[in-house]
Amino acid sequence: MANFDFTIGMAGAPGQGLESAGPILLRICARRGLYAFTYSAYQSLIRKGHTFLTARISTEPVTNHGDKTDLILALNQEAMDKHVHHVAPGGAILYNSDDTTPPDDAPEDIQLCPLSFKELSNNSRAYIMLNTLLLGAALNMTGTGLELGIEELEGILAIQFRSKGQTMVDENVNIARAGYDYAAEHFTPFPTPLPIQDKPLAVTTGNSAMAMGGAAAGVKFYCAYPMSPSTGVLNWMAENARDLGIMVRQCEDEISVANMVIGAAHSGCRAMCATSGGGFALMSEAIGSAGMMEIPVVYINVQRGGPSTGLPTKAEQGDLWQLLGASQGDFPKIIVAPTSILDGFDTIPELFNLVDKFQCPGMVLSDLTLSMAYTNIDPDEIKWEQEIDRGELITEATQT
Repeated sequence: MANFDFTIGMAGAPGQGLESAGPILLRICARRGLYAFTYSAYQSLIRKGHTFLTARISTEPVTNHGDKTDLILALNQEAMDKHVHHVAPGGAILYNSDDTTPPDDAPEDIQLCPLSFKELSNNSRAYIMLNTLLLGAALNMTGTGLELGIEELEGILAIQFRSKGQTMVDENVNIARAGYDYAAEHFTPFPTPLPIQDKPLAVTTGNSAMAMGGAAAGVKFYCAYPMSPSTGVLNWMAENARDLGIMVRQCEDEISVANMVIGAAHSGCRAMCATSGGGFALMSEAIGSAGMMEIPVVYINVQRGGPSTGLPTKAEQGDLWQLLGASQGDFPKIIVAPTSILDGFDTIPELFNLVDKFQCPGMVLSDLTLSMAYTNIDPDEIKWEQEIDRGELITEATQT
């Protein structure tokens, strides 16, 4: 099979459901054995502003969102105006014809696909489900969706909306079917449908992968102060702490976090924490203390735009010198940077083995794009049985 590479974009305002549409797309791809990578560009706003989600889908592993967009789902007029000229030749843009119109200079080599949310939803006031309507249409145009069987689509929507009750699940299933059926009658599908490969895949994020790496490394204590874009590590640890026997604590600030992991590591257990650049700055003195006392502990810095507290929704890779110069004086420290989401899982156990061996603090440099992106991975590549090397240990009394 030739390599398949297709990119879907969804654009709109915060609160229009883009963050729920991304995992739905990835779960569909995962069940088809397709690799995918999502990137979300968004602003620090609860409402208004502009958000753009990109999902790149391929038959081979992908580690970025690429340079082209084949299909765009425009949730409002601003999305249409900003992105209609970014659709690749031969691509398409889906939009709500009730309140969105394409510009006069829209490219002639793309397909304009209008749907009326009011008509297809029977004048429903649940405008939040516009994303599901357009997603249903997109699934038809890419040869997926109900081809999998309505039971499969229902199952994916049930997973996504199960916390909101069966009524919400049913409403989303119905509106997705309406979009799918309308697209089948009115739009031209893409010539190459999303293929199906033999082996289903798993869905994860970069933050979850690093948290899982910590669990595989034998971490028994994790604490953090929530700071975007590192909070996903804390979320995963908190959700799985009881099952894995990990003590998880949310502290009042990063100074407390940095010192608490030192205390836990000093007692002999593997301890880890995560923050972003502004929080890491507050940890600096404690890291020097870990170096002085030769305490093996792992600090994760998920970088975001700076300086100071900076831009919590923007990616940046400017903290290397901050980690190199963490605290005052000169002491051994180990700094690593994962090259992919899956590498984030493998990096954590390896780093713990190194800091245990050399009795020094270790630091991980990730960034917003890598840590908050969703991706599909082969479950067999998650190696839970990691080699654990604690270095030289005093395990019994000795006489001199």
